[in-house]
Amino acid sequence: MILATTDVIQGAIVDAYLGVVTAEVVYGSNALRDFFAGIRDIIGGRTGSYERVFERGHQDVLSELQQRANALGANAVIGIKMDTGSINIGETGTLLLITASGTAVRVRNDR
Repeated sequence: MILATTDVIQGAIVDAYLGVVTAEVVYGSNALRDFFAGIRDIIGGRTGSYERVFERGHQDVLSELQQRANALGANAVIGIKMDTGSINIGETGTLLLITASGTAVRVRNDR
């Protein structure tokens, strides 16, 4: 399946627009990771543990988007937009949210 942030795929013709597809993944926070991230916030530098969480999250949300588009009979998703955010759970913690949306389409090669 082709996943593209663009609205067109070079060399392909859209035969059918199958609808908007969305996917979301939510990860719980981790006290140890939060502790070390807090230290990095004070002394500066990158937070590798959170970078890995976001990297995995982007992979997971694209995989979910692909599955949902596949269920509609699509062989591509165009115009993909991804976003990250957080959900505060009172004073007990924060959840990490990663979302993706795009248009599920059926394309054919123009050649």
